[in-house]
Amino acid sequence: MSELDPEHVPVIVGVGQVNDRPQEPGDGLDPVGLMVEALRRADSDTGADLLKDCDSLSVVAQLAWPQLNPVDGAVAERLGIAPAHRMQTAMPNGDSPILLLHEAANRIGRGEARICAITGGEALRTAGQLAALRKRDDSEKPNALRDATHRVRKGYAQSYGLVVPTDVYPLYENAGRAAHGQTLAEGQAESGAIWSLMSEVAAETEGAWIRNPVSADSVTTPSESNRQIAFPYTKLQVANSSVNQGAGFIVTSFAEARRRGIAEDRMVWIGHGAAAHENGNFLARDRYDASPSLATSIERTMTLNDIATEDLAHVELYSCFPCVPKMARRVLGWPLEKPATVFGGLTFGGGPIGNYMSHAVVAMVEKLRGSGDKGLLFANGGYATHNHTILLSGAPTGAAFPQDFDYQAEADDRRGAVPPLDEGYAGPATIESYTVHYGRDGSPQSGVVVARTPDGVRTLASVAADDGTTIAFLTDGKREPVGTEGTVVREGEALAVWRRG
Repeated sequence: MSELDPEHVPVIVGVGQVNDRPQEPGDGLDPVGLMVEALRRADSDTGADLLKDCDSLSVVAQLAWPQLNPVDGAVAERLGIAPAHRMQTAMPNGDSPILLLHEAANRIGRGEARICAITGGEALRTAGQLAALRKRDDSEKPNALRDATHRVRKGYAQSYGLVVPTDVYPLYENAGRAAHGQTLAEGQAESGAIWSLMSEVAAETEGAWIRNPVSADSVTTPSESNRQIAFPYTKLQVANSSVNQGAGFIVTSFAEARRRGIAEDRMVWIGHGAAAHENGNFLARDRYDASPSLATSIERTMTLNDIATEDLAHVELYSCFPCVPKMARRVLGWPLEKPATVFGGLTFGGGPIGNYMSHAVVAMVEKLRGSGDKGLLFANGGYATHNHTILLSGAPTGAAFPQDFDYQAEADDRRGAVPPLDEGYAGPATIESYTVHYGRDGSPQSGVVVARTPDGVRTLASVAADDGTTIAFLTDGKREPVGTEGTVVREGEALAVWRRG
């Protein structure tokens, strides 16, 4: 610590979170109320009344109540503060809390702020309940995720049913399973093991939304209460966005914390971190069995902090869908038998859209306080698009701030050639990845195949719900569909269709 100016060494000194479970939807807190309450709890946690002197407020964008956006001004007003720096992220991406944490640490490192507050909150459960009370012109059930303004409902990918993350992440799951030589049963067993451990962590975590541990088989086996969503994912393998949750944390300098009388064993130090991203168009990726930007974010963070995996006491590997922590744990070398979360994961801890990692920060800080332990936070957002990793520690890390956390060039150098896309292709092709989408009754609605032509060009093809033979081929696990040959068939203006053989 001696070589660093304590005025520019950032530490986390306060954390807070809230679950809101109103008996009547109209009594629920809106996202602003959740954020305000979370920061008030974080301020109380500091024991030093820091929030009134906050000079930087950063807010994770919320999706549930679009009529409120932007909300940073409303949060500041309700808290009675007037920070010189105030902002809301452009989108509710899963990496947002770690990005805002890193930016706050840099702001303190540059001497631009003394006390930084970061918060986010979603009230999707209440929003859904209120929407259900209103009649719609169509018969569709309200779905805030699919109805969000940033979900483009037209275009090539969307016409094949690839609209929201639930539709897209299975492409990574199925391609990754095949690349690692796993059978369907083996891939599902890995997912079940990770998720079961997460449920056990959530059961012991006060802030988690679902606190009932479940077995690995219960996670992956379809049932009346665990319907299939998009192959091979069941409801228990998908982020649970039907929550009302808020979380926030307060960052200040080591010097300011000491001036305010905060005990050193209540502080958590911030280490180095790294961010990198994939192309926002998921059809313009080089592969679906791995992510160069994910690998770069994690590996560069470990190198910058000069630590090995065995030096980590805890990790939070983002868990919107199993393919993400699977990719992350392979990069990190994290054992399957150790929990990949400190909060409970996005199924059991709760999946408040872009703000889950704020809850992970809260849980990690509570784990690390008063110890010399280290914890790694890996965040992911978009459609396996945004990656940001950072180290936290119960003891000084020696990391200097500000830091440049942009390692995009390194990730781009690791990326293979992106195949061109042919939206009008017909002819022989090989399955690169695929999924099947299911209705609420558990029956197949449609399938989609991402295919490669003999020239390596990428194209999409559909599988009709009534094509039971092909649906079974894609889902029964008797043969690995990835890598098998078939034909893309076109008839007039209709969607291209996948035919086996």
